Amino acid sequence: MDGYLVSVQVDESFGLPRSLIVGNVSASVREALDRCAVALKNGGMALPPRRLTINLQPADIRKDGTWFDLPILTGMLKAMGMAADFPLSDYGFFGEVGLDGQIRHVRGTLSLVACMKEAGYVGAVVPEEDVQEALVVEGMDIIGIKDVGELLDLLKSENAFRTFPRPSPERQEKSEKYDYDFSEVRGQEYAVRAAMIAAAGNHDILLSGTAGSGKTMIAKRIPGIIPPLSREDDIEITKIYSVAGMLPKGSALYGRRPFRAPHHTITTAALLGGSSQGGIMPGELALAHKGVLFLDELPLFSRASIEALRQPLEDRKVLINRLQGSFSYPAECMLVAAMNPCPCGYYPDRNRCKCTPWQIRAYQRGISRPILERIDLCVEVSPPEFRDAVEARPSLSSAKIRERVIQARKRQASRFEKEADVRVNGRMGIREIEKFCPLSENELDFMKKIYTLKGLSMRTYHKILKVARTIADLEESENISIRHLSEAVSYRSLEDRLYLEEGADGIGGQRNDRKR
Repeated sequence: MDGYLVSVQVDESFGLPRSLIVGNVSASVREALDRCAVALKNGGMALPPRRLTINLQPADIRKDGTWFDLPILTGMLKAMGMAADFPLSDYGFFGEVGLDGQIRHVRGTLSLVACMKEAGYVGAVVPEEDVQEALVVEGMDIIGIKDVGELLDLLKSENAFRTFPRPSPERQEKSEKYDYDFSEVRGQEYAVRAAMIAAAGNHDILLSGTAGSGKTMIAKRIPGIIPPLSREDDIEITKIYSVAGMLPKGSALYGRRPFRAPHHTITTAALLGGSSQGGIMPGELALAHKGVLFLDELPLFSRASIEALRQPLEDRKVLINRLQGSFSYPAECMLVAAMNPCPCGYYPDRNRCKCTPWQIRAYQRGISRPILERIDLCVEVSPPEFRDAVEARPSLSSAKIRERVIQARKRQASRFEKEADVRVNGRMGIREIEKFCPLSENELDFMKKIYTLKGLSMRTYHKILKVARTIADLEESENISIRHLSEAVSYRSLEDRLYLEEGADGIGGQRNDRKR
């Protein structure tokens, strides 16, 4: 996410013709010497029969990738006397060099240019196709070049600078477009209400229901009801996608909230991030930053992958420790998970479900209770009835839901104005819960009974208070009432059925009633 500065030094001396790169570099960086030499030859220039030593400092940091091709090529040209005065001493360089002399795209442009600005550089020389992304960093002169010939002209004269118009930053809410709308959902008022509460407070949510009940349909529409992106949030998302090499070509900003839906066969490293041929890469959790991470069929994910979400769900960041060092990616996303009640997806309808009680119990308890306790809302989605499918009655649209969510978020922004790290209810810690979720005597008596009856943990108790605070915000209420607490408690019923109750079939967590 954050770039660092590398100084490329080129020394030309007498001796046997030889060129080498030093400074703790990988094979891809050593190969830059051959790429640059061939690019110069194809451009009508040749390296002098001298000894060239190229050093990349600081030498205690491992360098990998093709970002260094352009500065190495620039240093070689300067060593050959092609840029005696070097008019770009306060500019940074990065880019990949092709054998034909073309300067090609590299990953992480936004992070690199931002790092150069923090270091005091006045501008950056970048590949031409990365110019729009680089221009996002305000206050930096961006020069885009497409081949070795343009680089040579640039080094010879300041008048050769190619300038690009800086686009005026547009309001991101105008550019955000989503393909799905809640007006298309029929007969799921309870689940839609839960999705609105989750979006209003940035709470994680688990949807459980029979096959075809609409869990995926609801999940895909949640990004469209989250408030519009701020420019700062959009820049963070763009940095992650640029580092991962997934930013659309020619884009300045990503421009929308991500929706990531990995398959249940994904590995733990791919979910959280880890080593790859291109270095330490962000995983699906980081790619969903400021958006939605949808895990469909949650019990089918490997136990290791599910349990690995524990710390990131609490800290909202992913920390990866490798021999190369420690790497951190933000993971401020909404977790939306979905699961069927049994392997075939039809329990408790015993006319269609043929799963044994043991199979159902093993399937349901593929999700540990500590993971369930980290999810704020656990909602049961009932299958829609026939009249819901054929009725022409319009449902609440995403635009209408989004308006209510935005108003609730404004109340939270005002409440947490003096708090350093908290902006939404779903991210409150114990100190903020005690400060902003006070209960009167009646509400305390109610929660005391619920706490004892359900055998709540302290984590689950705090989750209920946070969800109740969000429900009160949606109703523009300053105080949390028993009504708000009751609704928040109802969103923990799935946890009770999975781990506390024994149904008619001897299966914890399910009853035979079809509707609530």
